[in-house]
Amino acid sequence: MPADLLEKAPSVEEVLREVSRIRAVVTDAVEDGVRSALKAVKQGRIAAEDALDDAKRSVRQRPFEALGVVFAAGVLTGALLTWIGSRRR
Repeated sequence: MPADLLEKAPSVEEVLREVSRIRAVVTDAVEDGVRSALKAVKQGRIAAEDALDDAKRSVRQRPFEALGVVFAAGVLTGALLTWIGSRRR
């Protein structure tokens, strides 16, 4: 007889214990992933708030320079959209 036939089949309790262990491992991994995602979202929100504060401070310190930058960005955007629109015809 082959050796694998002589081995004792696992009992139901052993299988249930193994399933429970696997479930615990998967649950821990999912919880770690959720914690990491929440931490990344929080850090991203803080970075965005810092960038917004820096932008507000720059505009308050140099309002005419900010106005010029916004005007130039608007002109470039308008020119780009006009150029793209004229190419489609």
